[in-house]
Parts: sequence; C-alpha cells; structure tokens
Amino acid sequence: MLPARREALTLQTADGLNLVGEVALPLDAEPEATIICVHPLPTHGGMMDSHVFRKAAWRLPALANMAVVRFNTRGTESQQGTSEGEFDNGVGERFDVAAAVEYAEFAELPRPWLVGWSFGTDLTLKYGLEPGVEGAVLMSPPLRYSTEDDLARWDEDGRPLLALIPENDDYLQYPEATERFAAIRQAEVVKIEGGAHLWVGKAEEALDRIVGRILPGRAPLPKEWDGPMERGDTSAYANKTVAAFGGFLPKPERD
Repeated sequence: MLPARREALTLQTADGLNLVGEVALPLDAEPEATIICVHPLPTHGGMMDSHVFRKAAWRLPALANMAVVRFNTRGTESQQGTSEGEFDNGVGERFDVAAAVEYAEFAELPRPWLVGWSFGTDLTLKYGLEPGVEGAVLMSPPLRYSTEDDLARWDEDGRPLLALIPENDDYLQYPEATERFAAIRQAEVVKIEGGAHLWVGKAEEALDRIVGRILPGRAPLPKEWDGPMERGDTSAYANKTVAAFGGFLPKPERD
C-alpha cells in the first residue's frame, strides 16, 4: 500500500442513512482529480473493498496524484464496516450516489468522476448526472438496471463516458456494447483483450485506462515504486472468494 492521507468517512443520505466510506488523498500535494468508486452488486459480493477499487485507493494517490472516494451502498458490508439500510435493487441507492457526490463537493475535491463497476455502472448511468460530476468510467457494464431513457439523458447531457468492456464478459460483450452505447454519441467503448467481468489479472489495465481518461499526463502508471510503503490488511479476503474480486450478477440465461 503506497503512502496517502486516508480518512474514514460517514456519508449521510437524504433518506437518513449512514454509509461507511473512505477517502484517500495524495500525501504531500493537492489532488488533481477525484474518482468516486461505485461498487458491484452487494448481494453477490460487491463492496467498496472489491479488488480494483481497493488497489485504486492504495495506489492512485501516490502514482497519479488522484483522490479516491470509496463507500459501501446501503446494507453493504466489507472489512471497512457495514452501511445502514438494506439493498434496494438500485432504487434507494440513488441517495447513496448523491451522498458520495455531495461529500466530494463539500470537501472541495477537484474534478470528480464516477467510476462504476458492474451494478455500480447501472447506478452511475441512472443517477450519475449530478451537478459537478465531470464524467464517468464504466467497468463491465451489464446494462441490467439502466434503461434506454438513462442512456438518452447521458447523450443529451454530453458529459464524457468511457465504457471498458472485457472481451470475455459474461453479460455484455464488445459487439453488443458498441450497439447499445451508440445511443450515447460521446461514449467511448473500449474492448479489454482477454478480460472478464471480475477483472482478475486486469486491475492494472483498469487503473491505467481510468487514469488515462481523466489525467492523461499521469498514464501509464509507473510499474515500480522506490519510496516508502505501508502494510495493507487483506486478511479478510485471503480465501480468494468472489468477495475478494468484486461481486457478480446472477448468471444470464442462455438459449
């Protein structure tokens, strides 16, 4: 774990819930941009500690001068703690996304982008057009909860959108993704060669793509670090269950 200023957060939603969160900031500088991480499906292992987001918080403040905000949506549990409330099938979670964006604004974090993964991409597409949000990155978007109206709002709004589509994704693969995201004229759809829905073995590429879109001068990220390091606790996920890797959706029905 690379050096950063880390602070545990309690995000308060408009409907009265307290959500567990964390912000990681560059140690000795002001951040140049901010990502707000919206995690995969909590009923199938998704949480703020899902591996790509954990690595983002542990690396990007030092390597990219970027602030990283993570949080558990309502009813979600991780090593960081459990957020109040219950999973609401992407309905009440609109208040969770809003609370995270409001925190970034209150804390005067610069250039906030939403980074959704799986279920988190649906929340981003449905609720991410908050004032102050600069754009969004979607990792493995299944387009399961989002509607054509959600895509139309992004198209009309014009804010940048990057969709990262793993080649071997279980839910939405590149050919169909290019067709579906054609509804958002400014969307950039990128195929991740050899990738799958959980991004196992592809976390570094994910971080490079995210930073490259938001702070292109900081990408690709350095592969080596010769400064001080801290010890991060991953013991809760040492058994390498799906919870360690990021959660998933129920398997799609096949003809």
